[in-house]
Amino acid sequence: MIDWRAPRRRVAGKSRPRRADAAGSKARAAARTGPGRAVRTLVGLVALAGMVAFAVVLAKLTLGESAASVPLVHSNLTPGSSIEAYLRQPAFVETVKQLGGNVALGMPFGVLLPLLSRRTRGFVRVALVTVCTMLIVELIQGALIMGRAFDIDDVLLNTTGALLAYLLVGRRLGRAVHPRRRTRWWRRVPAEPAHEK
Repeated sequence: MIDWRAPRRRVAGKSRPRRADAAGSKARAAARTGPGRAVRTLVGLVALAGMVAFAVVLAKLTLGESAASVPLVHSNLTPGSSIEAYLRQPAFVETVKQLGGNVALGMPFGVLLPLLSRRTRGFVRVALVTVCTMLIVELIQGALIMGRAFDIDDVLLNTTGALLAYLLVGRRLGRAVHPRRRTRWWRRVPAEPAHEK
């Protein structure tokens, strides 16, 4: 009868590999060192409230009627056309206001989305959510709001602002609040092959 409680034999001075490799234990340790569930929930609620407040501000800034601007506005479906027009105009302050304002308008997405949830974190996800949201806003502007028009360059500038904010601030905040539970596949340490008896 085999005694299963007996220690495992060593083959050529090496023991059999453990079930949990070093990378897995490091990932679990990183998950344990992150904030607790209550803190993550609180931060998520604050981020959600921030998104709601930002949505209200966004609606007031972009969905207000402007009857005086009706003869001046026109739709732009060519990427870069409006940006080029802003750069060519002589009024530098107006150029900074238009371009910088659109970039700044997208920045809250890059900061708040990674705080909401682990699923809304990531460069591609932030970009997709920002593009979809701003496309909806621009479509409403062009179709329903007097004195406003659809401009694809606004979507590009808003998305640029969101990605800049994500790279500078949002990514670090997201990792601090929602630490990664498992390591990337290229960082995993391969397990040693089992030795035969």
